[in-house]
Order: sequence, then structure tokens, then C-alpha cells
Amino acid sequence: MIDGERLEHLLRSALVPVEPPEALSDRLERTLSGLTEAAAEELADLDPAAMRDPRNWGRPAAAVVVGSMAGGALVLVRARQRQRKRESSGLRALERGVRDLAGDLEKRLRS
Repeated sequence: MIDGERLEHLLRSALVPVEPPEALSDRLERTLSGLTEAAAEELADLDPAAMRDPRNWGRPAAAVVVGSMAGGALVLVRARQRQRKRESSGLRALERGVRDLAGDLEKRLRS
């Protein structure tokens, strides 16, 4: 049993969570914001008349997918940052992140 306890201790010490550097988190947030903004601009510039031809569906479909994925990831990154700063619960931080992202997108689409 001593070997099992030692192995368990070694695994626990080796698998300690490591927080990424703040610069990496900021860079990731800027990249995700840029992708979300680019997707929103692509959809804002969409000509509804051109959508009658299925050959023109590729770019808008890609913009929806990329914008959705980047927006979702951005919500998670911001929620994690808030949770670390305020030590709030995960759901509240996630809710605030969704609200902030929705506000940002609304501002960008109105511009």
C-alpha cells in the first residue's frame, strides 16, 4: 500500500492546475473579439437578394459558425476572468459574460 499512496501523492503533485499568464488570456480575448466582430460585419454587409442563389450561402454560413463559436468562447473567457477577479460563482460570471457579449454585439451591429 505504501507504493499506492506514494503513486497517488506523485500524481496529485504532478497534476496541479496551472493558471495561464495574464498576457495569454488578454491575447485570446482580443483574438476572439476580432473574430466575432469580423463575423458580425460579414453578416451586416449581407445582401438579402443575393441569398436566393445557394452558391452564395457559404460565406454567411461560415460567418454564423465562426461568430457563434468565437462568441461562445469569448463568453467563457470573460466569465473565467470575472470569476478569478471577484471569486463569484460560475453561473453568475457566465451570465454576466453573456450579457456583456450581447451588449458588445448590439453596439457593433448598430454602428
